Amino acid sequence: MNWNDYEAVWKRQKPPIGTNADLRILKQTFEEKRRKTAALLFARDALEAGAGVLVCIALAFAWWKMGRAVWPIVFSIILVLGVTTVFIREHIRAHRKRLGPGASLLAKVEAEIAELQHQRALFRNIGKWYYAPCLLATVIGFFALSRGPGHTKAPPGPLHDVLTNPLTLAWIIGLTTFTGYATWRGWRAQRDAIEKHLEPRLVELEKLRRDILSLE
Repeated sequence: MNWNDYEAVWKRQKPPIGTNADLRILKQTFEEKRRKTAALLFARDALEAGAGVLVCIALAFAWWKMGRAVWPIVFSIILVLGVTTVFIREHIRAHRKRLGPGASLLAKVEAEIAELQHQRALFRNIGKWYYAPCLLATVIGFFALSRGPGHTKAPPGPLHDVLTNPLTLAWIIGLTTFTGYATWRGWRAQRDAIEKHLEPRLVELEKLRRDILSLE
């Protein structure tokens, strides 16, 4: 699973103008941008949910092959399933809130504002529901697999060998450093997506909404 791929898609799009956006252009491009956003979120939810299921299958297979010794891996499976459930729930929520073809422009604009506000909240709390459980699942999985047969002479070694085998220590330090850097990059990408894309787009939509209401 790699949430950063979807943030990169946001960043490749032309940033919204915000307060100074032209109302005529906002109306002309609204439907196209709304569909692109919906397609991006659908792809994110489907791919992340699918990846989560595959990871759980792989962990369960490793548990089955390596036996009872790696039983703590069940906690990794539970954590990954929890994250996967979030994306499945997001897909169901988006499907239920989908407007019909006969919806007015005002209804569509208000629905888009609500959706982007929801995504903003989701991004801001991603450390709690995405990164934290995924990192914890990785750590638990690492130590669980180190208890299995066939890992007594090569890193990652059994738990009692972690502090005595320099190669094992180097492997753990490298994994921790890479994971920490990837997490930091992901947090930066999400912050940029909010500041440069979601917030200005919400400003544009609020401006469009006010204009529509003024004409009614």
